[in-house]
Amino acid sequence: MDDAQLLRYSRHILLNELGIDGQENLLAAHALIIGAGGLGSPVALYLGSAGVGHITVVDHDEVDATNLQRQIAHTLDRVGQPKAESVRTAIAQINPDPQVHTVTRRADAALLAELVPLADVVIDCCDNFDTRHAVNLACVQHRKPLVSGAAIRMDGQVSVFDSTQPDAPCYACIFPPEDLPEETRCATMGVFAPLVGIIGSVQAAEALKILSGMGSHMAGRLLMLDGRELSWTDIRMQRNPQCSVCSSHRA
Repeated sequence: MDDAQLLRYSRHILLNELGIDGQENLLAAHALIIGAGGLGSPVALYLGSAGVGHITVVDHDEVDATNLQRQIAHTLDRVGQPKAESVRTAIAQINPDPQVHTVTRRADAALLAELVPLADVVIDCCDNFDTRHAVNLACVQHRKPLVSGAAIRMDGQVSVFDSTQPDAPCYACIFPPEDLPEETRCATMGVFAPLVGIIGSVQAAEALKILSGMGSHMAGRLLMLDGRELSWTDIRMQRNPQCSVCSSHRA
């Protein structure tokens, strides 16, 4: 780190849990963010401001005026721009250090097969089950830790699925792809603006802990947030030995 970086990241360096070694780990790390909307916005901004050296942002959508109520990385003058490009601009305005690569395509299996092996952590900030399951499968196949979040109406959830741990569940252990619930979208159901900020911030925290070497303690846990009461429920999750996704990829 140069003098400017020592000053910029001084409040991290002061932390016993992180220090210079942890900050240098962040500067050398590569994070893959799937989705640049309500959850992806705080994730990208915190990872960028914290100095994660390489950030890849995947989103096929464009900024819309209805996004601005909650997707804090975007601005009115960037309506119509690709969301991934808008996020890159937002990160650069905070911190010039990270190298931000944008992919303005849908995160399908072929694209994930290219990108997931290059990442040190994957943060799933998408808004549909098909993409979540595709991301989970790629993370299991390539043994990459996955930080997963979701938010709709006044409810949110966040977890870490770490297939490097032999007893940890994957996303499909908890939400089997063959038994998907009915899809709900914020375009029809609504979403409380600060809710995505809360969930996205937790995702960012867990990703930074993983990348810095501090480590996450959320594998095997699902945190569920009731935004009405502002109460958290911590659910312990077990790996499904018959999981259709991860059972065939475990040693």
